[in-house]
Amino acid sequence: MYKRSIENILMEVLKISPAVLLTGARQVGKSTLCLSLDYNYVVFDNLSQREAADNDPVGYISNLQKPVTIDEIQKVPQVLEGIKIDIDKHHKNGEFLLTGSANVLDMKKAKDTLAGRIIQLQMFPLSAKELHHKPNENIVDDFFEKNIPTLKVANISFEEVLQSILKGGYPQIHTIESKRGRSLWFNSYISTYVERDIRDVGELRDITAFIKFFNIIAPRSCGLLNKADLANDAGLSEITVNNYLSMLEMIYQISLLKAYSSNISKRFIKSPKLYMSDSGVLSHLLNITTTQELLNSNKKGDVIETFIYNELLKHISYSTTMPNIYHYRTNDKKEIDFVLEKGDKIIAIEVKSSHTVKLEHFKHIVDFQKKSSKKIIGIVFYMGEAVLPFGDGEYERYALPIATLF
Repeated sequence: MYKRSIENILMEVLKISPAVLLTGARQVGKSTLCLSLDYNYVVFDNLSQREAADNDPVGYISNLQKPVTIDEIQKVPQVLEGIKIDIDKHHKNGEFLLTGSANVLDMKKAKDTLAGRIIQLQMFPLSAKELHHKPNENIVDDFFEKNIPTLKVANISFEEVLQSILKGGYPQIHTIESKRGRSLWFNSYISTYVERDIRDVGELRDITAFIKFFNIIAPRSCGLLNKADLANDAGLSEITVNNYLSMLEMIYQISLLKAYSSNISKRFIKSPKLYMSDSGVLSHLLNITTTQELLNSNKKGDVIETFIYNELLKHISYSTTMPNIYHYRTNDKKEIDFVLEKGDKIIAIEVKSSHTVKLEHFKHIVDFQKKSSKKIIGIVFYMGEAVLPFGDGEYERYALPIATLF
């Protein structure tokens, strides 16, 4: 059993809001966390529960023993209307804990968003810190609040880092020892959970075309989103591509990273970058099943960058700092993988899959530092073992082992 970073946050928001929506992809551990609470528990995977709620949402909610966890809320989004009426009548904090593997508040069937009555939290697959039983450590808060050279590097081997990247963060995958077993699990995850959730969130007429599209976007993780190119390769209209992308975001299988822009004297690329939401799923779709295959793959850098992006998202979501995250790319091909911004402080992050770091790996960060009026700390994640300074008298820059995420 892994203690989750979001647990303390969940306990806090249940004290200040009448309803909390805990969302996230299937199998990330939402139900396990909710079952640990002393709440009445109902699940809309149960057909009888679902029909009762669909037929009379107001009466159904009024008769529930509270406080209550309602699991799989996306299956009956109409029930939000009953929840709203009950909250307005009684307004007691912590009465409703809702969970869903799709963002129910964005679904067309949801007649009410519970605005002003609900706090939404997203639960991610396990972070590397959670996997190593350090749920209260947060690398993003450390970047903004601590002295970076003092960050601890986990005592973990290169092989273990690669295995963690290859497996990803779904809890169950870490209970499966064999390569074949993991492959079967990922196949089942895509063919059951992903397909089922897609049907919950929208009208899907051609599941075969959708699965083909899902496989087509995997090799594009870390790349700029080009919808016309996607439509051409998938043999779909751009309207269908937009629809598929929207649905995949709603069930937390992809994430679109916005471009950074400011008033400094460069024209910025405005297209978002597309990322798969789990490095394990990505590796599976790329047919990478061993660490040696990962090292030999021409997609090694993209898999590692996808892993680090998702780790950063997890830490941002659970942080007290809560910075914004962007990618940085200019028309003259200056690129920085990630920019974390909070107020006048920026952390500019590059990802390298090599064991060594050179000053030239910081060249775009150096350019960014010189052109911005904000305080920018540069970081290059790499596969080495030591925290190394690469700054000068004016600017801070560091090479950080990926093991600092563990």
